[in-house]
Amino acid sequence: MSADSPLVWTDDGQPRSRLYGDVYFSAEDGLAESRAVFLQGCGLPQAWAGRRRFTVAELGFGTGLNILALLDLWRAAAPPDAHLHIFSVEAHPITADEAARALAAWPELAETAQALIAAWPGRARGFHRVDLSRFNATLDLAVMEAEPALRGWSGHADAWFLDGFSPAVNPEMWSQDLLTLVAQRTAPGARAATFTVAGAVRRGLQAAGFEIEKRPGHGRKRERLEARLPGPPRPETAPPRVAVIGAGIAGAAAARALRAIGCEPLLIEAGRPGAGASGNPAALVTPRLDAGLGPVAELAAQAFGRAVRLYEAQPDAVIARGVLQLAAGERDPDRFAKIAASDLFEPGALAPLTADQASERLGEAVPAALDLAAALVVEPAVARAAWSGPVLRATVARLEPRGGAWALLAADGGLLGEAEAVILAAGQDCVELRPGLPLKPVRGQASWAEGVQGVPAAAWGGYAVPTRDGVLFGATHDRDQTDTDVRPVDHARNLESLGQALPSLAARLAEAPLGGRAGVRATTPDRLPLAGPLADAPGLYALTGFGSRGFSLAPLLAEHVAALALGAPSPLPAPLAALVDPDRFAARAARRGRISVAEAAQP
Repeated sequence: MSADSPLVWTDDGQPRSRLYGDVYFSAEDGLAESRAVFLQGCGLPQAWAGRRRFTVAELGFGTGLNILALLDLWRAAAPPDAHLHIFSVEAHPITADEAARALAAWPELAETAQALIAAWPGRARGFHRVDLSRFNATLDLAVMEAEPALRGWSGHADAWFLDGFSPAVNPEMWSQDLLTLVAQRTAPGARAATFTVAGAVRRGLQAAGFEIEKRPGHGRKRERLEARLPGPPRPETAPPRVAVIGAGIAGAAAARALRAIGCEPLLIEAGRPGAGASGNPAALVTPRLDAGLGPVAELAAQAFGRAVRLYEAQPDAVIARGVLQLAAGERDPDRFAKIAASDLFEPGALAPLTADQASERLGEAVPAALDLAAALVVEPAVARAAWSGPVLRATVARLEPRGGAWALLAADGGLLGEAEAVILAAGQDCVELRPGLPLKPVRGQASWAEGVQGVPAAAWGGYAVPTRDGVLFGATHDRDQTDTDVRPVDHARNLESLGQALPSLAARLAEAPLGGRAGVRATTPDRLPLAGPLADAPGLYALTGFGSRGFSLAPLLAEHVAALALGAPSPLPAPLAALVDPDRFAARAARRGRISVAEAAQP
């Protein structure tokens, strides 16, 4: 147990909150209490009978015991081919080792506990998505206070586990404002359950719109509480057909995300998969570093954390771990220290290095650096192949709405497929299908040399990273150019940039034969991607505009778009989803127009 752990262990081996002085679960039999209070209290498993998708939300993740009991019941009694979505909130997360010790009290659930602990969420502030594929389940854990977590969550629960620490020691978790948010994130007809029958909780739930009823309690507790939000349950609808256009890293990530929540997509690629900007022999997975630590930094950190988890689940795709971000100016060391000290990244994921430390790592004199210990170098072809599944090789020339669906048409008018939802993930080529998208092309040429071993990964504006058999470096950045021919002059430009940052490595490569590749990056005016629905085209979604950060941003944003397309809860909090909303530029222009009109009307 670390000094900053939120729990302590009692003499009889029970976990207890260091912060609130309350138990995580009943010392008599916490599992039996979870089953009686929360599973039975929410009418499970009967409530999910016949459902294709079911959502359970929880206040107070703690040791994960309630979720362990839920997963055990779901595996035993879930409808065939149904998907369980779990959303939980925990402001003070414990480690996987601490959870393993706490959950070891129930050896009959050892297999389920082992699967949950193996996928245990991180501790960085933000939303953490966890795949529980063997259960047909997905967990989103919000590591933050409950109120911003619920304000940011897009889901509507079919069942609520209200399991914060006792209202006497943790009243904020039971406030009227929070219970009102619970009601706003609840589907009609859904049930909520809790161990407490405190008067403030009963009145708060009633004021939020719930009907409440006391029930016999568990163990020493005389009573517990069940609540129901009035209204008919939402009807089940047929799952939409989904097509993804483009099989680069964005399209492959979208196909994986859709499949993870129960949808087999139609993935279409005009050329060879990876023929666009994601076809290099290696790619960096690093976060955008923003010392402002605001929403843009939160988006970058959350996307980076999710990307690392997903690539590490495909170990054959990982070429190297760890990247040094070299300082480019006098202020960078202070900026690096501020970012590394923030709670947006996992403990130990980032660490400032002095110039001497960085030079020792790279084997030549370099400035101070930020050690991105969690960053990766991945092999794009392996990652894409692991995620994409079957790919239809065809060119979608236009999209045509037909009876609530989109017809995907070839140049000769032939029908390639129909889908209720279409995700545009073809980089800059997306503008050919939706000319109004705010995308601009930027040509980039990367260079590589074979037979060069032992090169650590480094970035400075340019980059040098190991490939399977050499080193990749570059890349050029030429706006409004779309040619993809490989140019000797651009090899020279890349060598010059490399020489300014790593002169010894550049000298080793000066006479080496260089291979290369040019691709076109799709960029936006604010350098943030487009990920979400297109306002003027129901059922059409954009997943593009990643610039040079597709491998870091696409995995999480693909999950966001997949969730929107299927009507499932998104792993992206609402404030971060707004940053990448494709309609944001039009919305900003409209706001500016209203302000200008109002100002003009002033005397």
